[in-house]
Amino acid sequence: MSYLANTPEDVACMLRAVGVSELAALFADIPKEILCTTWLDLPPALSELELTDRLSQLAGDNVSVGQKICFLGGGSYDHFIPAVVELLASRSEFLTSYTPYQPEASQGNLQAMFEYQTLICQLTGLDVSNASLYDGGSATAEAVLMALSVLPARKKVVVSQTVHPEYRQILATYLANQEVEILTLPAENGATSLQKLEEVSDDQVACVVIQHPNFFGVLEDVAAAAQIAHREGALLIEVFDPISLGMLKGPAELGADIAVAEGQALGIPLGFGGPYLGILACREPFLRRLPGRLVGQTQDRDGRRCFVLTLQTREQHIRRANATSNVCTNHALLALRASIYLALLGPQGLAEVARLCWNKAHYAAQRITADGRLKLAFDRPFFKEFAVRDGQGQVKSLLAHAEREGFFAGLPLGRWYPELDDCFSVAVTERRSREQIDALADCLSHA
Repeated sequence: MSYLANTPEDVACMLRAVGVSELAALFADIPKEILCTTWLDLPPALSELELTDRLSQLAGDNVSVGQKICFLGGGSYDHFIPAVVELLASRSEFLTSYTPYQPEASQGNLQAMFEYQTLICQLTGLDVSNASLYDGGSATAEAVLMALSVLPARKKVVVSQTVHPEYRQILATYLANQEVEILTLPAENGATSLQKLEEVSDDQVACVVIQHPNFFGVLEDVAAAAQIAHREGALLIEVFDPISLGMLKGPAELGADIAVAEGQALGIPLGFGGPYLGILACREPFLRRLPGRLVGQTQDRDGRRCFVLTLQTREQHIRRANATSNVCTNHALLALRASIYLALLGPQGLAEVARLCWNKAHYAAQRITADGRLKLAFDRPFFKEFAVRDGQGQVKSLLAHAEREGFFAGLPLGRWYPELDDCFSVAVTERRSREQIDALADCLSHA
C-alpha cells in the first residue's frame, strides 16, 4: 500500500495552487550533483507480518543495560528508577499532554511545572528555575546565551576542557554565527587549571563554564573559579550532577550564578540516548533573561490557589528580537518524572543514593586497580565516576573483552581526548552490587 494518501488529482491541484506545473520544479534550487534522480534501491515490499518480524530482528541487534552490567557514564547513568515514577508519569492526564507550551495550559500541567521549579530551586539553592529544557548540552548553551545577554558588551566565553566535550560542541554550534570568542581552559591532572583561568580573565569575559563533578568524574574547585570570574565581573555557570547534590555543596553555595544539568539521573531511563531533560536555574537578578518559561503561583478572583505562566520569553510568543531563546521542546513529561523522583526520595533518600554511588565507586576504583595493570588516570577526588589508564595501551580490546563477558565496562576517552587514548572512564551507580564490581575487576584483570 502507498504511505502517501495524495492522489494524482490532489497533487495537480496543489501544484496549480503554488504556481508550478510539475513536482520537479519544487526542487529546482537543489544542486544537480546532490539531487537523486533515480529510484532508491529498496528491497521488495513486505507483508505486515514479514515487516514486523524483520523489524523485531533488527531491534534484537541492540544490546541494552538490561542484558549486560553497565558501568557506562559520560552524562548518562544507569540509576535505579522506583516503579512509582513510571506508574504516576504514565497516567493519561500527563502522558497525553507531554509537552504543553500554550498559554492556556491546564492547571494540572502548570502545577506540575511549578512543583518541578520548586524542587530544582531547593536542590540547587538558587532563586529561580525555568520549566525545563531539552537536555544538558542545550541547557549549557542556553546558559551561555543567557550570560551574554546579561553582559552584552562582553564577547568572550571561557569553558573548561573538563566540561563534557559534546556540551562544548553544542555550545560552539550555538555561537558559530555570533561575534563571540570561546576560550578553552586546559586541564591539569584531570581538573581545570585555575592558573590559566586567572591569566585569561579580563573585563571582556561574560562567563566561565565549569563542570562539577567534571567529565572525568573529578571534583572541581568551583568556589575558587567563581571568585576569579566575579573579580572581573563575569558570571559563573556550573554544570552539575543532580545526584551529587545529595553529598556535595550546591551551586549557589559554591558561588554559581547559573546552574545547568542533565536530568536523566532523576528517574529517566537511558533510552539509547534520549529523550532527556535539561535543567537550568539562576539567581533572581537574571530572571528576565531566563530561556523558556516560568510558572508562578497566584490566586483567582475567588481567592483559590492557582498557577499561571508568569514569564514566557521564547520567540513563538513575543517579538523575535526580544526573545531569550527559540526553545520549543522542553520535555515537560520528563520534568514531571524528575519531580516524582525527587519528591519520592526527599533529602534523606537523595543523600543515601549519593553515598552509595560514592562508596561503590571508590570500592570499584580500589578493586580495578589492585593488580597494577590499570591505574587511576588522575590523582584527584572523584564522586561516582573515575578515569582508568591501561598500562598496556589496549583500551579497545580490553573493553571488547569485557563486553563479551557481559559488561559495559566504560567509555574510551580517546574518542574526545587523543592524549587520553590509553584511558577509559568507569561510572558506578547505586545499582551496582559488590558482586558485580568484583566480577568486573576479575574480568579486566584476566583480559
